[in-house]
Amino acid sequence: MDDANARNPPPRREDYTIVAGSRGPRRDFRITVGLREGWDPEAGRVFDVSEAVRTARAWMKRRTEAGLPALSGMFTRAEVTYAWPRPDGSAGSDREPVAIFTGEAVHAYLGHLPDEVIEAMLNELAIELAIALGQERIYVAFCDRTWILDAGQDDAEAV
Repeated sequence: MDDANARNPPPRREDYTIVAGSRGPRRDFRITVGLREGWDPEAGRVFDVSEAVRTARAWMKRRTEAGLPALSGMFTRAEVTYAWPRPDGSAGSDREPVAIFTGEAVHAYLGHLPDEVIEAMLNELAIELAIALGQERIYVAFCDRTWILDAGQDDAEAV
């Protein structure tokens, strides 16, 4: 056993207590962004999830340095699969690599912020991810709501 472990034994079961101010409603979020640039599976660059991580960390750091709250969470790489009807009655299908940023607006840190502020932060981060990864469309979920941000639609709602 090294000196650090001898000085600081691991916590015991009875050492754990609920942190004051940490109880509150659960407010989960998710941002899903494609990692393949553009729509052409043959021509688009495929980004690594680490590019999404770098983009999010830079966003978090800028906000924190400006004295603003930031979201934190975790990234996973996944594949979205989908199908669509073709005009001839057959069906097409495809898959696409995505990065998924998930987390919670933890009550202890962000509980004082209304949902609208969290949604604005999600939109801000989602747009930065979309720009960095060459995406027109990005999917966001918060609590019991979902929405799509789209840079290429004429009928899109204003953010």
